[in-house]
Amino acid sequence: MKASVENPDFKTLSDSFEAKSPQDVLAYAIEKYHPKIVLACSFGAEDVVLVDMAHRINPLVPMFYLDTDFLFPETYATRDRVIEQYGLKPVQVIQVKSLLTPQKQAESYGDALWTSNPDQCCQLRKVEPLTRVLKGYSAWITGIRRDQAPSRASAGLIEWDQKFRLVKVNPLARWSWTDVWSYIKIYEVPYNPLHDQDYPSIGCTHCTKPVMPGQDPRSGRWQGSAKTECGLHKS
Repeated sequence: MKASVENPDFKTLSDSFEAKSPQDVLAYAIEKYHPKIVLACSFGAEDVVLVDMAHRINPLVPMFYLDTDFLFPETYATRDRVIEQYGLKPVQVIQVKSLLTPQKQAESYGDALWTSNPDQCCQLRKVEPLTRVLKGYSAWITGIRRDQAPSRASAGLIEWDQKFRLVKVNPLARWSWTDVWSYIKIYEVPYNPLHDQDYPSIGCTHCTKPVMPGQDPRSGRWQGSAKTECGLHKS
């Protein structure tokens, strides 16, 4: 049954996995919550690693991606490569879109909302669609890591998502960027070629820029503003 209040034992549960592998976290969550568990996939490095891990545990685990209508061509191409490599069925790859087309958004909120009000743009094209899709599940799997940003430093491996009211599983929370890429290379996981062009974090075309060596990996997102999160994860 879907939890309605935060279980105080989630921290204890999460702490019990601190010395274990991401695969152990995933295996536990998939066994406990399948078929009411879903993987959030943006087709970035962390998420394709999780696709590979989940497929090895249970190849029937579904995933969804937030198609904002402003994704890079390379992101769609990576989606297609992932589907082909793992033999994913259409029912397993859920495309989630805003209720507003880009044209309708421009008519209602003005052109280039991502520039004038990026928070509202993310709310319309990411947060609201995410809220809709998660209503059908008891748990979701994300690729967030603690060292990605200060806002993610306290992420548990398994926790209660107060915002979206379901269990949130972060198997890679303890991993580093190096750990992620070691896995990709060892298991030959298909990845977004933008990662080879100085894009460590990949979002929408309008709000994602390359990052130079030594810079904060997420500094390429929403450059020129104080915004650091799209609203999907607590900050």
